[in-house]
This record gives sequence, structure tokens and C-alpha cells, in this order.
Amino acid sequence: MAPLPGQPRPRPAPLNRRQALQLMDSAYLAASTALLWVALYYLPVGGPIFRLTLPLPLALLLLRHGSRIALEGLVVCVLLLVALMGPIRGPLMLFPYGILGIWLGWGWRRRLSWWVTWSVGTVIGSLGFLVRLAVLSVLLGENIWVVLTTSASGLVEKLLALMQITVSLDLVQVQLAALLLVLLQNLITVFALHALAHWIFARIQEPIPEPPEGLLAVFGLDGP
Repeated sequence: MAPLPGQPRPRPAPLNRRQALQLMDSAYLAASTALLWVALYYLPVGGPIFRLTLPLPLALLLLRHGSRIALEGLVVCVLLLVALMGPIRGPLMLFPYGILGIWLGWGWRRRLSWWVTWSVGTVIGSLGFLVRLAVLSVLLGENIWVVLTTSASGLVEKLLALMQITVSLDLVQVQLAALLLVLLQNLITVFALHALAHWIFARIQEPIPEPPEGLLAVFGLDGP
């Protein structure tokens, strides 16, 4: 009910401690994600580190406060990036880093196995790379994927010729090899994300599930 003329407006109810913490965490972690994306896009150094840490703030936000707060943080991050970088480059953070961070946080909060979060995360990362490539192709008016694979095919043929290996590769084979390399790169990246989060989040009282025994033995990760 609206107040009568001359009457003071009622004050909104103050935030409790939990609501204040959710508001503060979502603001800081969304801003951290946006700053990492800006640094990745504009700084000439530190790219691998920025790529590795980009999904972690949103994953931590979901671990702490659940899906709704994490999605709100993701929306805040995208809006901030739209204001800083424009309506095209800003939302590209979603592919795959924003979606990957939400997925990892969701899986870790539900204590899913590393095999599940790792495999789905690899698919998300690979699809995100292809989406960014498609957007870049639309902006430039040229199929960047074909340009890259054609150039790679010529380079491979020159290297094989230098080694006196007579193997003819068609473009389809090179494209399949490129897709496998994209999958392999994201497989390594998402595993490194798990290992980094396993080491960091346990020290801030937000542990993720323990690695499977097979990964403990192969990679020498710390167990419980």
C-alpha cells in the first residue's frame, strides 16, 4: 500500500547476515570473473593462467550459496562485461568459461564424481571454443575454422616432406585431427581446473569431492 502524501516512506527491512554475505560474494566474485576475462582479452601475457582461473570464482559462488545466487552472479558479470567491452565480446565469456564454472560448481556441490564433472566439462569447453570460433567467423565474414585447418594441413605436409615421409592428408583428416586436439586440450584444462580447485577450495573451507583412486595413483594428488 502506497503511503499517503506527507507520510514518510517505510524503510525496507534490513538484510540479515546470510543475505548480506550472498550479496557481497556475488558482487566480488562476479567482478573477479569479469576482470579475469578483460585481462585475458587485452593483456599480452598470462593467458594460460587467466584461462585456468576464469571458471573458479563462479564455481566457488555456487558452492557457497547455490544455483540461484551463482546464476545471478553470472548475469551481473555478463552485464558488467557488456558495459566494459560491448555486446559481442562481453557475452563471449559464457563460452565456455561462464557455463563451465556453473557446471563445475553444480557438480561439486552435489558431490558428483570427478569422472562426471571432468568429462562433461571437457565437452562444454570444446563446444565453447567452437562457438567462439563461429562468432569470430561471422564478424570477419570468413570461415576461420577452414582457414586454420587449411593452413595446418599445408604446414603438416611441409614437415612430412622435410622428414621424407610420403603421406597425403586431405582436409577432412586434418579437421578431424584438429577436433581431437581441441578435445585433448580441454581434457587437460578441465583436469587442471579440478586439481587447482581441489588444492585451493579445501583451504577456504569449501572442499570439492576427492579424486578417484585411479587419479590419485596416476597423478599423485593428495588424498583425504
